[in-house]
Amino acid sequence: MADKVFELSKSKYCKGIQCPKMLWMDINKPEEAEDNLPESVLTTGTRVGDLARSYFGPYALVNFDFDKTRMVSETEKYMRDGQNVIAEASFLADGLFCAVDILKKTASGYDIIEVKSSTHVSDIYVEDMAFQNYVLTKAGVKVDHVYNMHIDNSYVRQGDLDLQGLFMIEDYTDRAKAKFDEVERNIKDIRKYVNAEEEPEKDIDLCCENPYDCAYRAYCGGHLPEQSVFDIRRLTAARKYSYYHDGIVSFEDVVREKPRLSGPQILQVETAVFHKPDMIDRDGIRDFLEALTYPVYHLDFETYQQAVPEFDGIRPYAQIPFQYSLHIEERDGKIEHREFLAKEGTDPRRALAERLVQDIPDDMCVLAYNMSFERRVIKELAEQFEDLSGKLLAIRDNIHDLMIPFQQQLYYTEAMQGSYSIKYVLPALCPDVPALDYQNLEGVHNGSEAAAAFADMTSHSQEEIKKIRENLLKYCGLDTYAMVKVLEKLREAAGQ
Repeated sequence: MADKVFELSKSKYCKGIQCPKMLWMDINKPEEAEDNLPESVLTTGTRVGDLARSYFGPYALVNFDFDKTRMVSETEKYMRDGQNVIAEASFLADGLFCAVDILKKTASGYDIIEVKSSTHVSDIYVEDMAFQNYVLTKAGVKVDHVYNMHIDNSYVRQGDLDLQGLFMIEDYTDRAKAKFDEVERNIKDIRKYVNAEEEPEKDIDLCCENPYDCAYRAYCGGHLPEQSVFDIRRLTAARKYSYYHDGIVSFEDVVREKPRLSGPQILQVETAVFHKPDMIDRDGIRDFLEALTYPVYHLDFETYQQAVPEFDGIRPYAQIPFQYSLHIEERDGKIEHREFLAKEGTDPRRALAERLVQDIPDDMCVLAYNMSFERRVIKELAEQFEDLSGKLLAIRDNIHDLMIPFQQQLYYTEAMQGSYSIKYVLPALCPDVPALDYQNLEGVHNGSEAAAAFADMTSHSQEEIKKIRENLLKYCGLDTYAMVKVLEKLREAAGQ
């Protein structure tokens, strides 16, 4: 009995290219999948795709339908009518389906334009375009060119949105068409794989996270020990999988086999295996502390990004600051808290910059965690608002980095797990303190969630907006309060 023909869309084909077991799991064990794609990514893709349709002028849109034959029939009608531009043009051939983002009529055939919200073209996008070329060719369509349209991050918005400036179009005709026979072989191999009745044996490898994180990564990696080579910080994925396939899996394996690692990586592994005592360089910590003057202004920004810039002077995916928290600490331990959160739906930069220069007087000692981020945000604000640049740059020039003692491992404990992120440092220094546990916050637990919450706020009711703002303020406030507590622990370690 012949195998059932497995229907492939372009998204399923790309999954199969990355790892065909993902498709087998989708069919046979979908409950094992973990949701690892943020909603904001989907929203961005939809927004960019909708905008791109107007790039070539008026267009006809093929409406989505679960019955793909209806989408194909609607496409055929538009093509018969001589429509120049068709969005979501849909084709079926040999159990293969694809909806082309933009199909553009030419003198002798059609051009495929694949739209992406990224700022570059990756290898998997080429596979995507090659599949579309294959399906359309099999469906009897003459494909003239295959293009990729993506975001040009050199574009700076000034006034009305300029689609010609926002998007960049690159010709991938030769590469896409050269893969025709390869696509045919891949389709055959993928279909054979997914038709297997028993779960195929497939060891973990780079395909588990490249080009995308697989939703079944935890399932396929369930055999890994609690602490494995994959937990070593700042070790490239390629080397992790190389060591794994060489049989170096657990931390104990690492200690025994001694693969090439940096000093901090060795420290992480050996501290975990041998439960070494805390490493504290009191002299180094004292040197760091002596560079600080009081009052100390603990500062943290929250930013978000727009693929399609909504405000003048913004590039695609620029970091736009919308919030900050400021804990002001006196030498005697007295703490004052100030904060700013922009009004939703507005350009937050000017109001934030004005408040910041009010809240931080000249020549104050400012403390940030990973100060390169705060310094970059302030520098960009100074470039945007010339009248505030002097005060902003003065703040920038007085920033110290609380991350340095941990980055340089002047203070290291096993609980830090090789990380110097404050999300690891804080619980390591202040364990079992509910008020310092980000997981006890409501709605917003990290920077990504904060960015998504602010970006999406205008789509909520006034009551919901009020609650989201409360959650954002609590989250950002904890970031700087955490810095206060970390600095306190450093002073204790230095005997001050």
